[in-house]
Amino acid sequence: MPFVVLISPQIPPNTGNIARTCAATSTELHLVGPLGFEISDRYLKRAGLDYWPYVNLHIHDNLEAFKAYYQQRGGRWIGFSTKGQCSYTRFEFQNNDWLLYGKETSGLPPEILDACTATLCIPMSEPGVRSLNLSVSVAVSLFEARRQLGYLE
Repeated sequence: MPFVVLISPQIPPNTGNIARTCAATSTELHLVGPLGFEISDRYLKRAGLDYWPYVNLHIHDNLEAFKAYYQQRGGRWIGFSTKGQCSYTRFEFQNNDWLLYGKETSGLPPEILDACTATLCIPMSEPGVRSLNLSVSVAVSLFEARRQLGYLE
């Protein structure tokens, strides 16, 4: 099953909502620091409600620590960006994909995007809208990956 990776998330309620989605789908959630909040933040806890015991949470102090962890497990880095080169609906997901999302204010940095096997976007009709909320983007793309891989049956 794919893994969700948040690189330097900044907004506690977004991370809490994503944690809740990961709990509901039994998806590993990886938070890569630096984080824009304390893990004990009350808004983070509130957004995740009482589902935190069901979250398979991994916290990595920084990108280097995450890279070392990832190298032991293998798989592909799939970066999500408004500048992604392929729609997430046209991409063929694999069980060991790492779905990477950047901070809410600036997305994934160029060096991470360059290291990805693929960069995906979620198409939007209105050009004046820069991006979707991070928790919405994670849910939409995670459920598409799960659908393709037969986890929604």
